[in-house]
Order: sequence, then C-alpha cells, then structure tokens
Amino acid sequence: METKTGLEIRDKGDVAVVAFTHSCISDVEEISNASAQLKNYVQQKRPAKMIFDFAGVKFFSSQVLGLLLEVRAHLQADAGKVVVSGLSAQLQRIFKITNLNKIFTFYPDADAALSQ
Repeated sequence: METKTGLEIRDKGDVAVVAFTHSCISDVEEISNASAQLKNYVQQKRPAKMIFDFAGVKFFSSQVLGLLLEVRAHLQADAGKVVVSGLSAQLQRIFKITNLNKIFTFYPDADAALSQ
C-alpha cells in the first residue's frame, strides 16, 4: 500500500527542493506522512538547505507550519537551513501574522532560492 504524502523531494546537489502536489494541504494523515518522509530524508541525506516550494498552494492548515518548524530544528542541528518559496499573498500573510516571517527566508520561486 502506497503512503500518501502530497509532496515531492528533488535533490539539487546539497539542496533539497520540497514541492507540494496539492493546492490544499489540510489532510492530517497526509501531513503526518509527509512529516515522517521529511524526517527520514533529513536523517539520511542531511541537506545543507531545504527549499519548501509553495507554488500552486492556495491553502494549508496550521499543521504545515509545525512541519516547517520541525524540519528547521532538525536541519539546524547540522547547520542547515530551511527557506520558503512561491507563497501567494494570502499565505504570506499567515507567516506574517504568526511572526514566522522573522524566522524563515522567503523567495519568489524555487529557482531564486536555489541561486542564493
């Protein structure tokens, strides 16, 4: 049985690009599976940077914010970092309201994040 995670992870050297495959990320089980997949990936690959690309995402539950913080904590243990790209104006407001805009670095798209 295949586990649904709703994300794809691509390696670009020592950078991982995490792209979401759904425009609405709110299924608790799917987010939990994605969290397990990401934790496993970080433990095995230890990327220097992980880009979370939200291009095409219109909505996500607060559990996704927890997932980002969890991955950030794991990567920081190895001096890695998490950046965010492709946010719509609505999703940008969520980061601002929660003050997470002070924790993460943002880029307009994954290519811009890769070039930094």
